[in-house]
Amino acid sequence: MKYVLMFCETEQWETHWEAMDDTAREQGFARVQAWLAEYGDKILHNRKLSGGDTATTVRLDATGGPLVTDGPFVEGKEIVSGYVEVEVADLDEALGMARTWPGCPLVEIRPVLM
Repeated sequence: MKYVLMFCETEQWETHWEAMDDTAREQGFARVQAWLAEYGDKILHNRKLSGGDTATTVRLDATGGPLVTDGPFVEGKEIVSGYVEVEVADLDEALGMARTWPGCPLVEIRPVLM
């Protein structure tokens, strides 16, 4: 089965990350690279996304017309910062991967429809 693991940053995590010194941040990147290498045989695609401040959001207004705004959802406390698409046996295997993710504190898992 194919799943997408979406990595979400929170305001608290971002504040903590920015407060780290260069050595701690490099160690964090190294843990992420090790995770990607460990699961490399299951990962089909992976990308880091640009920051939420670069987002453009399109939502339908009350009349069904598009309303375009810069930035992510204003009420959002979490921002998707990257993803991997994986091919695994089942949801349990995807959950096992997500539990070991060393980066940001929230991982959303969704099946990919064929």
